[in-house]
Amino acid sequence: MKGILGLLRSSRSAKSQAEHSDSVFFSTAFANQGVDPNMLVPWEARAVEVGAKRLPASRGGKLLQALWAKDKYMAHLDNDAVRRMEQFFEFAHVQPNRDVIRQDEYGNFMVVLLTGTIAVDRVQPWGEQLRLAETRPGDILGEMSLLDSGIRFSACTTLTDCEIAVLSADGMDEMMVKDPQLAASLVALLARKLSLRLRAVSARLSENQK
Repeated sequence: MKGILGLLRSSRSAKSQAEHSDSVFFSTAFANQGVDPNMLVPWEARAVEVGAKRLPASRGGKLLQALWAKDKYMAHLDNDAVRRMEQFFEFAHVQPNRDVIRQDEYGNFMVVLLTGTIAVDRVQPWGEQLRLAETRPGDILGEMSLLDSGIRFSACTTLTDCEIAVLSADGMDEMMVKDPQLAASLVALLARKLSLRLRAVSARLSENQK
């Protein structure tokens, strides 16, 4: 975490040079971890696979602002910050029974649920499928792989028609270049929420094994 924030701080002082060069962090993190690029599932490919329809940024942005204003942690980003952030997101509508994220794949995007319900399921090593959660609007999914280049821990499947906001590694890179202070704030908040969720999931898995 300190390394991420240090990189963001250094990018602020080198902003002019960074504007003319490729990012060396989020969009290249999978390569740095030795992941075969052919194994990576970017949002562009998943969007085609699930038949996602583009959602007007005017609607998606308003939904994102309203939801994050009510969130205990994301509310630290004021309306102006969220408006500045909208340009780095993609907004989409996805029909029911579509896997926006699959367990054990490599992906480089995260999803914010704007409307609808998404199920979060994990198949345990012994074959049991465990439902970890049924998410509600405002919940964030897949940020772990965006932040640490790791494999997806669970599958995320739409249960209803859903509207979502998607932030890819390329979008995060662009935010780091154009608005590094905003990117640093977002990464810090994502890391805090992720830590809390992992603790809850760990407790749930431990309880399930008793």
